Amino acid sequence: MKRLTTLFLSLCGFITTAQNAPDLDYYLPGNTTYNENIPTPSEVIGHKVGEWHVTHDKLMNYMYRLAGVSDRIAIENRGSTYEGRPILLLTITSPENHANLENIRQNHLALTTGNSKASVSDMPVVVYQGFSIHGNEPSGSNAALALAYYLAAAQGEEINTMLNNTVILFDPSFNPDGLQRFSYWANTNRAHNLNADNNDREYHEVWPGGRTNHYWFDLNRDWLPVQLPESRARIATFHKWKPNILTDHHEMGTNSTFFFQPGEPMRVHPLTPDLNQKLTASIGKYHADALDQIGSLYYSEENYDDYYYGKGSTFPDVNGGVGILFEQGSSRGHIQESENGTLTFPFTIRNQFTTGLSTLKAANALREDLLTYQRDFYNQASKEGENWIFGDSKDAAKTFHLAEILDRHEIDLYELSESVSVNGKTYEPGYSYVIPKTQKNGRLVQAMFEKRTTFKDSLFYDISGWTFPLAFNVDYDQVKSVPGNAVKAAPELKTGGVDQKGNYAYLFEWHEYYTPKALNEILNAGLRAKVGKTPFELEGRKYDYGTIMVPVQNQSMDADAIYEKLNTIAKNSHINIYGVNSGLTRGIDLGSNDFEALKPQKIAMLVGEGIRSYDAGEIWHLFDQRYDITLTKLDLSYFNRTDISEYTTIIVPSINDWAIDERGVTKIKEWVQDGGNLVGFRNSVEWMEKKGLLKVTFKKHEEKLKAKNISFEQAEDFRGAQVTGGAIFQTKTDRSHPLNWGYKNNEVAMFRNTNIYMEANEQSYNNPMLYTQDPLLSGYISEENLELLKNSAPFQTNSLGRGQVSGFTDNTNFRAFWYGTNKLLMNAIFFGKIM
Repeated sequence: MKRLTTLFLSLCGFITTAQNAPDLDYYLPGNTTYNENIPTPSEVIGHKVGEWHVTHDKLMNYMYRLAGVSDRIAIENRGSTYEGRPILLLTITSPENHANLENIRQNHLALTTGNSKASVSDMPVVVYQGFSIHGNEPSGSNAALALAYYLAAAQGEEINTMLNNTVILFDPSFNPDGLQRFSYWANTNRAHNLNADNNDREYHEVWPGGRTNHYWFDLNRDWLPVQLPESRARIATFHKWKPNILTDHHEMGTNSTFFFQPGEPMRVHPLTPDLNQKLTASIGKYHADALDQIGSLYYSEENYDDYYYGKGSTFPDVNGGVGILFEQGSSRGHIQESENGTLTFPFTIRNQFTTGLSTLKAANALREDLLTYQRDFYNQASKEGENWIFGDSKDAAKTFHLAEILDRHEIDLYELSESVSVNGKTYEPGYSYVIPKTQKNGRLVQAMFEKRTTFKDSLFYDISGWTFPLAFNVDYDQVKSVPGNAVKAAPELKTGGVDQKGNYAYLFEWHEYYTPKALNEILNAGLRAKVGKTPFELEGRKYDYGTIMVPVQNQSMDADAIYEKLNTIAKNSHINIYGVNSGLTRGIDLGSNDFEALKPQKIAMLVGEGIRSYDAGEIWHLFDQRYDITLTKLDLSYFNRTDISEYTTIIVPSINDWAIDERGVTKIKEWVQDGGNLVGFRNSVEWMEKKGLLKVTFKKHEEKLKAKNISFEQAEDFRGAQVTGGAIFQTKTDRSHPLNWGYKNNEVAMFRNTNIYMEANEQSYNNPMLYTQDPLLSGYISEENLELLKNSAPFQTNSLGRGQVSGFTDNTNFRAFWYGTNKLLMNAIFFGKIM
């Protein structure tokens, strides 16, 4: 037997020996014996906990070792990250529970059926513990080493009772790729003589930092959209078990202390029951007691909120559980000066370990309360909700991807077997789905489909609007009942193909989501393609603005090869291509000058210091994962030395004014004048205007907003109320403009999280999109900013020499789930010269 006794070490007492990491007993509770057959972390990873930042491979090796020697732990690999790292889950409970685990799970899920009367007196509580969803907030995953050891090795009545009463779903790294990236940075810059000077390179990561995953996404915003592999793995686990508590271990600024929920009482989503917050507060008392015992400063009911359901600490709240956010002041390396004294990496780890353990103690003490709450939540939620129908009669793929998200959240879906008309909109079989209200997840559906524009508070930690049908730009309505012809079905992405061999040409409309993928492959295959600038009708089929034509004659391939190539492309892109045998149409004939020749695109995007990595990552992901279009990432550190003449389009994500020097600006301007196509997003439109690239006038407040009857204490809230953190607004569109080709309706919902407002162009035909007079659809915006938004332009474009410059005030690719506006960027690229 090994006996490890915790020494009470104050922060200041530890600093004097900070050059050497503390032993494991610094983290562990005292007066506990440990199974000597269970290896400590240092015996496997080769260093003490907190001595170095654990790399993801070492973290995984230790978890596998524990699972191999402990009868309390089972381990599974739920998939891979984009960089091929395993997404592991440990299930930790007593050996007796492991022998009956599937029955325990099924009995637990029975509480969520919506009509449960089951007794909870003998049921284990289920706790999902997750660590370091932001890779450069590593104290969580490093604490997972010590906590996993404790749960595997601790002995005695207390741990046995805990494990008998608890099933722990243990996720040691929410973000494997980010954790690996940051550990590399911190470790390669660690000195033998630890340096607490925050000017040291160790504490200043290079762009884009380790916070995000491979494509630079904030994984803690993807619990509801479920667009990324890490999220899909954990959401599958969540719904497989429906945990009662989910913990999310984070870090915040170095000068902060430690935060645990509940957060701001006025910033809780209205769909979250009051009892949820009471249970959160009851759990918080256990954290406070545990942190009191080790003398760590902490706070709650400030700063952070429980509003956006796409965060790990809030997602459980709309699913019958309790989400808990932990925020630890970050050392950002191994040791750093702070307003609270010198902050060491081991100290941050100990706080995370301590609250990880206090969570389990709270779960055991409140076990029946939590289980009863879960049962009652679903019994009530199953009585709520509405029947919904949604779809896009021109875009099956986009409709499917919304249905796919709902299916991942185990929301029941029905498919139509014949057309249905609702409120003047037609919903077609294969292009539409119905959501019945009689299901247990009705409240989750409401959270995803509702439009909300009134709020108790005007401050939001994250976005205030995320209505999914608006994000996907699909038609949707409430219906009194599920249409009688609808049948329950799992969503499937329809196959595509060529309907027949065409002797004259092949045509496809631009409406389907994956048409840019198809066009790019056609052009890169060396086939000539043209786009129709006006609608026409041929052989009984109507073709809309933006229809793509591939002629059969005068191509680099013969007719048979063209047919085979297009059939393969259509299948891969899930689109229908139609072969035609004549060029004579009702409308523009296929030889008309209203068909514009298209060219293969070579596209680059500016990245690096001064570029907002989130925006850049969303664009990279769109090209790489959705459309299979090669995108060159040009780092600003070497941009001035790069020959950019070969690129047809350069994209500028949100950018800081100082990011590009005058030499670089001149280079871009000359490239545009020589025929380049420059496309910018968000505050890059301000940058392009200042540099003489984009001709636009901005709308501003006539005078600076003045606070009246606002105290000093309220000043921050006064300023914060003017932030448009993320809401949805209606635009009216000119469907004849190339920017809007592929959209069947005259309105498009835009997501925006800026306060940048462009005046409409004096020529009406140069305003392809304008915000309406009453634009707010869902979310929060101040009255003052709403006035500026009305009738303003989210997009403007102008020629410069032989090239084109275009700017979007809004993010058309937000968090990978704003499918409804992805095509705007593709249109600006493929049809930029036509504008």
